[in-house]
Amino acid sequence: MLEIKNLHASVESKEILKGIDLTIGAGEVHVVMGPNGAGKSTLGHVLVGNPRFEVTEGAITFKGKDLLALAPEDRSHEGIFLSFQAPIEIPGVSMTNFMRAAVNAKRAYFGQDPMSASDFLKLLREKRKIVGLDAHFMSRGVNEGFSGGERKRNEIFQMAVLEPSLSILDETDSGLDVDALRIVADGFNSLRTPETSALVITHYQRMLDYLKPDFVHVLMNGRIVKSGTLDLGYEIEERGFDWIKEEIGA
Repeated sequence: MLEIKNLHASVESKEILKGIDLTIGAGEVHVVMGPNGAGKSTLGHVLVGNPRFEVTEGAITFKGKDLLALAPEDRSHEGIFLSFQAPIEIPGVSMTNFMRAAVNAKRAYFGQDPMSASDFLKLLREKRKIVGLDAHFMSRGVNEGFSGGERKRNEIFQMAVLEPSLSILDETDSGLDVDALRIVADGFNSLRTPETSALVITHYQRMLDYLKPDFVHVLMNGRIVKSGTLDLGYEIEERGFDWIKEEIGA
């Protein structure tokens, strides 16, 4: 589904990614771990086309298409979704109107007619149940007055509505208590299919407990320096990253 080859990227002329190679197949969940400043969030922002980040070398193929040639909005329509570390408020724009605009923009991209009001409201009801989001949130501004946990649940709700092929979760577990984390993770797991994949950026072993990823990668100084299975994540939780630095001579 996704193939990244020798990806280099910079922000404000400072190189952050220094040769990323990564392949994600359909149905796979990959976790990226690493110390602060390693480039984990940068990778997510490059994939969705954040204009702050300049790709200086390398290639990314997504479902057979040159991802770097696509505008950010087209990457979204093609099936890439990013759940932000700190979702922002959009006062004055209700969740209902926000999601209807997103759904119909995607439908227009594929030459489909807008979704009828009744079908759209039915869709919202079905997807809200996945993360336990109350109906009254739909009339409020996007994330306006939401708690941290509610914002993260709202991100998973948006993912459920848009049904992306590749979901990128950028420290979605950050700041969540145990109950909120379980709700978010259960919602995410309920959306997994053999055709959808995910790239999960996290610092914490507890996210691994819920998601049971297929692969774990360690990103340091702009490169993936070690890859393994779930056991690698648990080893990092127990030993930290210093042993990996020693192993690679960093």
